[in-house]
Amino acid sequence: MMFVKRDFVSTYKQTILGPLWFFIQPLLTTITFIIVFSRVANLSTDGLPPVVFYLAGITVWSYFSVTLTTVSTVFVANAAIFGKVYFPRLTMPVSIVVSNMVRFLIQFGLFLAIWLFYVVRGGTTIQPNWVIALTPILLIMMGLMSLGLGMIFSALTTKYRDLAMLLTFGIQLLMYATPIIYPLSSIQGEIYGISYKSIILANPMSSIVETFKYGFLGSGAFNWGYLGYSAAFTVAILLIGTIIFNKVEKSFTDTV
Repeated sequence: MMFVKRDFVSTYKQTILGPLWFFIQPLLTTITFIIVFSRVANLSTDGLPPVVFYLAGITVWSYFSVTLTTVSTVFVANAAIFGKVYFPRLTMPVSIVVSNMVRFLIQFGLFLAIWLFYVVRGGTTIQPNWVIALTPILLIMMGLMSLGLGMIFSALTTKYRDLAMLLTFGIQLLMYATPIIYPLSSIQGEIYGISYKSIILANPMSSIVETFKYGFLGSGAFNWGYLGYSAAFTVAILLIGTIIFNKVEKSFTDTV
């Protein structure tokens, strides 16, 4: 809890707007997506209001990407603390997952407010359903997946600092391989006999985003098989990440 509190204070201590950035960031990103992808590029949103469609994907993706990026530098960023006193090192990346989960819940509240506005007003194709109940499971999966991947990269960045920059760039590219700015239903065609849709679904975050959209918007691809694949990937990557993290924590101070 001390680390979670520290993350909030250190991030917004010397800012004018403070926690309002929790709302400003997704709103500005959503507006940009609407202008660029909906108005200029004219990409489909499955008949849904663009603001709700994009904000749903941004809310989910933001939690995953920010958590993964932050956890990936946990050894380098906290070397001074690790070198002074001993405590279970795994506490640090777990605290990052929790603090970003609080951030997600705040941004999720913004999404719910806009979503409820369209649901109550009516006249749209938004059709919420029982899959909404899976939202806590989706949140846990995202947190554990970003934790596992982040711990792997945190272990590697102790020796190869370039990987931190590569990861930041890679996450930006991965967003376009996730159905955030476009619906999965709009993907057509294939390459070397493999459909583009299969390639997109190979990304374990795709089924999580699609399930979230399907539950709240009624549009998307909900499939227990796809979600099971993401869950299996999450468990596997979490185990691998924990093993690597525990191995590196014993000697990382000599490298950092």
